[in-house]
Amino acid sequence: MLPPLKQLDDTLRALCHKALSKLALEGVEAEVVPSTQDHFGHYQCNNALKLAKRLKCNPRDLAAQIQEGLDDPEGMIAKTEIAGPGFINIFLSPEFLSDQLNQIFNDPRLGIPLPEVKERIIVEFSSPNIAKELHVGHLRSTIIGDAIARLFEFLGHDVIRLNHVGDWGTQFGMLIAYLKAFQPDVLTGSQEADLKELMNWYRESKAHFDADPDFKDRARKEVVKLQGGEADSRRAWETICEISRKAFSTIYNYLDVDIEERGESFYNPMLKEIVERLEKQGLVTVSDGAKCLFLDGFVSREGKPLPMIVQKSDGGYNYSTTDMAAMDHRANSENANRIIVVTDAGQQLHFQMILAASKAAKTLDPEKVQFDHVPFGVVLGPDGKKFKTRSGTTEPLLGLLLEAIERAKTILKEKNPNFSDAEIEEMAQILGIDAVKYADLSSHRLKDYIFSYDRMLNFEGNTAAYLLYSYVRIQGIKRKVGKAIESVAKEGKITLAHPSEIALGLHLLQFGETLRAFDRDLLPNRLTDYLYNLAEKFHAFFRDCRVEGTEFENSRLLLCDVTGRLLKQGLQILGLATLDRM
Repeated sequence: MLPPLKQLDDTLRALCHKALSKLALEGVEAEVVPSTQDHFGHYQCNNALKLAKRLKCNPRDLAAQIQEGLDDPEGMIAKTEIAGPGFINIFLSPEFLSDQLNQIFNDPRLGIPLPEVKERIIVEFSSPNIAKELHVGHLRSTIIGDAIARLFEFLGHDVIRLNHVGDWGTQFGMLIAYLKAFQPDVLTGSQEADLKELMNWYRESKAHFDADPDFKDRARKEVVKLQGGEADSRRAWETICEISRKAFSTIYNYLDVDIEERGESFYNPMLKEIVERLEKQGLVTVSDGAKCLFLDGFVSREGKPLPMIVQKSDGGYNYSTTDMAAMDHRANSENANRIIVVTDAGQQLHFQMILAASKAAKTLDPEKVQFDHVPFGVVLGPDGKKFKTRSGTTEPLLGLLLEAIERAKTILKEKNPNFSDAEIEEMAQILGIDAVKYADLSSHRLKDYIFSYDRMLNFEGNTAAYLLYSYVRIQGIKRKVGKAIESVAKEGKITLAHPSEIALGLHLLQFGETLRAFDRDLLPNRLTDYLYNLAEKFHAFFRDCRVEGTEFENSRLLLCDVTGRLLKQGLQILGLATLDRM
């Protein structure tokens, strides 16, 4: 028996590598991938085709030599076949799969080992602006970032979740000047305000700023006082931030997202030093009064060098300066091993320049710290255009979530007329929020997708509703059989025999491969696709393999239990809750 919790593809790769070494091909990496169809086996070794060209030999003959060199002392492989021009199809032993699955069953982590070296991983996501609502555009950053953070938390790393909010800049001078002039009771605490009022006041302050030179002057002075730490301006700024923070937390609670706020203001004291250091390193060029970095490989459409401004001609700093400071702090003060920033695809060039500048300034050592910018596409409306309200404004995220919950409530009432209002309410919040999250996460991150309540709340197809229904069905089987899983596990074990059992068992054992792919490319749809296929394979098993009252009842009950546990764990990594009834 192999050591427990070894991933199937790793083990097969090692076996194939040994076979290649016997042919004096030690430097060749074994190419082992899951088969695309059942009749091609469970895995395929694809080395023979490429090597045959290099060695100028027949690929099927070479495949036969590799096949002959496969040494399988653990009895992992049931048989191998050479197919087509030289593919080696590998069929795994049902006994081996059963043994591995029993180890998974007895492992609280479902076969996913903790890392030998725990890494510190910083994930920046959501990142709204103070005095503005979270809208549908923040949806993707928030739930993609949360899923990535949950992945690394489950994998056993030290994860810091950061909300890089826009809480600094000239707009706060306008707001503070406006509140002092027209809403002083808000600043003293004698009048409460919500985010909608704050947004209105922001619009009014901008109108005053554009039309009234005296107000513009007062606003600019407020910026100077705020940056200088003047007490009254600081308190006004804190009031504005707290009003926004309360509104944000309502949405984060609905989405079950935990995140630490660390706004642009946190890095403000570091900006002067960042620019001075860049100047000492000879990286700064003054262009039209602004201090700029001209980085190799970055040019405009006209082919001219593209500047990255770190200090404007009026002495102010900008996003680039703040992000340089953030990179420095995360890499060198917080000692991150990996930094992940989740934003829309429109910021790709910005972060490419930030990374290049950080490397040039030796702020970030790519040998020690991995940086990933995680871009994503746009949420579209039914018309295929950027998602908007009927009035043409950006859709507020809270309204979108509440609408999903209401629609879920209507569906659940129709399906379950005997459930109480309280039960429907609780289930509708889970189904509605899960539906919104899953529809987004199951779309390829880099692509735009159409937001459709009807599609995301459908109980058929690759949806949260379908996966929740699969989990509910598993709980129903366990209730119907009426046996304690712990007692069954003491008496027997999982034995895979029927093809549908073997297909389900194999897929369960590939959970680790899926998480590794998610870790590598940070695409949540790797996991959603896996879970959808898991649900499909479970339903095929349910169709073909009766559980209750058969001689295989105990084995199949344990198989149902481990399927339910893994399905729940996968959904939790995506940030989705489960239901026992629906």
